[in-house]
Amino acid sequence: VQLQASGGGLVQSGGSLRLSCAGSGLTLDNYAIGWFRQAPGKEREGVACINKGDGDAYVIDSVKGRFTISRDNAKNTVYLQMNSLKPEDTAVYYCAADLKLHSLVVATPEYWGQGTLVTVSS
Repeated sequence: VQLQASGGGLVQSGGSLRLSCAGSGLTLDNYAIGWFRQAPGKEREGVACINKGDGDAYVIDSVKGRFTISRDNAKNTVYLQMNSLKPEDTAVYYCAADLKLHSLVVATPEYWGQGTLVTVSS
């Protein structure tokens, strides 16, 4: 069972990136999926999550209107589209999965992917 996060990179302020979280040995459609990030010297924070089933999606206020989380069940992948990036979005981004959305909310998911680094230059 593995979650593979990818899509990070270096981008200028105002630019866009799309992160992907692919499941291996895990059918992501059956799980709530979340994206977290950890900036240097800061605690990890939840950024966005999408529920299984109804697919209700949530993002934190600081990225609202700029980040969108979505699923492609055919590709067993969850995306985080990040637009209008700011230097303060610089962090290692992780995806995570759990059968229960609440576990993502309290940052105790069953599965974690490895991180992908996003660097936004000013």
